[in-house]
Amino acid sequence: MEVAILTVGDEVLAGDTTNTNATWLASRITDRGSSVVRILTVPDDRALIAETVDEWREAFDAVLVTGGLGGTHDDVTADAIADVFDRPLVVDDDVHQDVVETVAAYRDRNPERVEAYELEIDVDAWAALPEGSRTLLNPAGLCPGFVFENVYAFPGVPSEMQALFDLVAEEFDGDAVSRTLYTPQPEGSMVDDLAAARDRFDATIGSYPDTEGYNRLKITGTDPDAVETVADWLADRIDTVDPE
Repeated sequence: MEVAILTVGDEVLAGDTTNTNATWLASRITDRGSSVVRILTVPDDRALIAETVDEWREAFDAVLVTGGLGGTHDDVTADAIADVFDRPLVVDDDVHQDVVETVAAYRDRNPERVEAYELEIDVDAWAALPEGSRTLLNPAGLCPGFVFENVYAFPGVPSEMQALFDLVAEEFDGDAVSRTLYTPQPEGSMVDDLAAARDRFDATIGSYPDTEGYNRLKITGTDPDAVETVADWLADRIDTVDPE
């Protein structure tokens, strides 16, 4: 399964917010045996989001979009995805009720803050999702997520994004398996052996240098026995260590 991750937000591009969402998602998706083949960050630009999602939904098995959901002026992700599928935004009763209950719970926990800042929430703005999408009620926050065909949309708050991904994580199960070797050898000393392994075996071999610890060699494929064969072949030619 090939997956693309699109993160949305001017604050990410400005460096004000670290893009931990893409790293977290890529790690979880890879652990489940699927492959992340694209990661891109775009601004809060409705047309650009729609253009990218429309292109990617045809090219990849799944597209994950994080950020830009909600009821503020720059939250345009739901609108953009609705544009892709030519659907209006609608407010489902269950989503509306969930948002209302989440706001009420927040008011109960923070009465002084709510009173001091005269908090008013446009529930419909927060609850509106593309018509026909599969709703993902948010167990960790206010903003719901949704799925439309192979496009998954999550809010940008990391804890909320993670909670919503967990609801659909099984849908990203794939056939890929991997094995990681750790070595004290400099990357430059392994060039010939890595090239020979890539020519000899049907597996992906990644080399990842680490200036403070051990370099990593990650072997990935769809046949567990073949991955182990590659790992054993490399271990016979390259010094390996137990990182523990």
